[in-house]
Amino acid sequence: MTPRPTRPREDPAYTAEQFRTGAVLLAAGRSSRFDGGNKLLTPVDGIPLVRHAATTLLEAAVDDTVVVLGHDAPAVREALSGLGLSFRVNADYADGQSTSVRAGVDAAIQRDWDGTVFALGDMPFIDPASVDALLEWRLRGSEPIVAAAYAGERGNPVLFDASRYDALAGVTGDTGGRRLFDDCADLAIVETGDPGVVRDVDVQSDLSGVSRGR
Repeated sequence: MTPRPTRPREDPAYTAEQFRTGAVLLAAGRSSRFDGGNKLLTPVDGIPLVRHAATTLLEAAVDDTVVVLGHDAPAVREALSGLGLSFRVNADYADGQSTSVRAGVDAAIQRDWDGTVFALGDMPFIDPASVDALLEWRLRGSEPIVAAAYAGERGNPVLFDASRYDALAGVTGDTGGRRLFDDCADLAIVETGDPGVVRDVDVQSDLSGVSRGR
């Protein structure tokens, strides 16, 4: 897998027209720590958790969104019906999150995206403005990886340039792109002021007394 590098530019900053960004929502996991079935289908304000995560991306300034499915794929796809999303099924999802990341990288290469925002299906509380903040930073700067943060804590989503697709696709095991962060000197951490970027859902208590407010 050899992705083309980020396209050359005369100006040090991209324009939105020059930099085509897509989003990949990772929604293939088995919810092994969640004690109420598939957490992605659990209602938050009466709406499946994964649908909130997808809607965040659809309301952000990305050009296209692909959802990577795996465990319970038909039900998760149904929970996302009517949103105009594209889907990829990762048959190897049981081998860890890295297999879903590779599926997302493959989708990004096929769609010729200059950058891809990777987001997690179990993070329903992210504000779309936080996604836009990553893109805006990348349009102004030069870092190939841009991660969202809240109160100094690095979180998700994360934007990867096309120049990092091959390295991202090479990650193995039950991890996403975290391993690349320690090896990347050109990593931007963007403070979003949004607690949703560090708030995922692993167990039922993570949903206690919360409202998405969408």
